Formats: sequence, structure tokens, C-alpha cells
Amino acid sequence: MGWSTREIAALAGTSLRAVRHYHHVGLLAEPERRSNGYKQYGVAHLVRLVRIKRLTELGFSLPQIAAMGDGDDHPEQALRELDTELATTIDRLQRARDELALILEHSAPTDLPTAFVPQAVVSKLSEADRSLVVVLTRVLGPRGKQVYADLLENSPDDPVAAAFDALAPDADESTRQDIAEHLVPYIHALRAANPGLTDAETDAPNGALFVQKTVGVAVAELYNEAQLDVLRRAGRMLSESG
Repeated sequence: MGWSTREIAALAGTSLRAVRHYHHVGLLAEPERRSNGYKQYGVAHLVRLVRIKRLTELGFSLPQIAAMGDGDDHPEQALRELDTELATTIDRLQRARDELALILEHSAPTDLPTAFVPQAVVSKLSEADRSLVVVLTRVLGPRGKQVYADLLENSPDDPVAAAFDALAPDADESTRQDIAEHLVPYIHALRAANPGLTDAETDAPNGALFVQKTVGVAVAELYNEAQLDVLRRAGRMLSESG
């Protein structure tokens, strides 16, 4: 006397839905039916179900199980391949946990790599500056990222930077000009302290022009009209001063 679908599912520790699905995808052979039309499962079906359940618990997908066939040969190669995949997954998850620990410890933002700059540096950035840094991390190469990370970490606290961040969209002419004039020596100092800025885009994956275009779009969106005007004025003065 065999088992019904419900009975074999219970014996195998799985569900009726799973048994029916295994039939549907061809993993489990259909059993014979009793005279009353009900399915009658035997020991071979139970063994196959137990094996499917065990392999899925180990991490095999149903297509992988199907590729093994339903014989009794030991699937050594498939097991070794799965072991390699699991080792890679474990490494990735451990790196994720390490990064989560840093984010939690320092209340770091989740949109910047934790290894990019210390949280103490990030906390001093304006919202617009931080968003611009996020854009830079997506378009620069390893060397360029390091150049900007060093710049951020070593930038001096300067009142002109704070004044620029606080500049209102409707700031008057004299205020804009004053901040632009004070911004020029600040930029000169940053360039002198970070000579790598001149060619920070050389290892960008999509090229320097792509970086310039993307950053230009980001700056136009992130900063208000008065701040953009100040940047244009400062740029002209920098060009004139050589």
C-alpha cells in the first residue's frame, strides 16, 4: 500500500504545493493511480523527494537538481561548484557586515563608501557638497577618488566655504562679488595642496569628458543661482590670474 500526496509530503517534510511543483517541472515522476483515481506514491518517490529537499536546503536551484538527474551517482562536481559559490557569497556577506558595522558605529551615510572619507569629514559637508561627492565617486577612477578623498580630508576650515554654502538664492551683487573674491585664494590654496586635481580624471572609466559633463550637470542642479553665479565669477578671476 502506497502513500497519498498529502502523506508523502508530510513524510518528506515538504508541502503539497512543492510536490505538485516538482511534478510540473519534471523533477518528480508521476506515480500510478489507485482504482479510485488517487495517486499512490512509493518508496522511490519518497527517496527522490527527500533528496530534492536536501539539495535545495544546501543551496541548489531546481534547474541544478534537474541537471543532476535522478540517479544514485554522487554529484561531487556539483557539490564542489556549490561550495565555491557559497564561499564567495560568505565573503561578500562578511564584507557587507563589516561595512554595516562601520556605518552603525559612526552613523555614516549610506550613499558614500565608508572607506572613502571619515565620517567626521562627511558630517561637515553641506547637503549639496555631499551629493556632489556621491556623483564623483560614481564617475572617477581609483586614483581620482583618492585625490578627492585626500582633498576632503585635508581641506582647511575657511569662513568663505561656509559663506558659500549659506548663500541665499537672492543674494545681492556685492555679496556675490565679495564671496567670489574670497573664494579665489581658497581655491588656489586647495590646488596647491592637492596637485593631483589637475589630472584626477585620467583614470575615469568613461573618460575625462564624461566626468566633466556629469559633474557640470550635477553642479547646475545642486547649487542655487547665486552660488552658480559666484562659481562663474571665481572661475573668470582664476582664468585671468593664470
